[in-house]
Amino acid sequence: MAMTGSRGRCIYISPEARVPHDHPLRVIRGLVDDLLRELSPRFEGLYARVGRPSIAPEQLLRAQLLQIPCIRSAASGS
Repeated sequence: MAMTGSRGRCIYISPEARVPHDHPLRVIRGLVDDLLRELSPRFEGLYARVGRPSIAPEQLLRAQLLQIPCIRSAASGS
């Protein structure tokens, strides 16, 4: 969220609006999505059949893979 105005109103800015259309992360995200879609059937065998539902392994991997470029980009000031 970003603050705006003197009254302290908050507005929501989506991540899509903040990442430029030509940013390398968009290409990486497409590649990651395609690869994980391909691997998804293999991950199905990893799920427990009983107990609490788990977070899908492909979602965890996607979050980790896409977070790394963001951290490096933020650290370098770009």
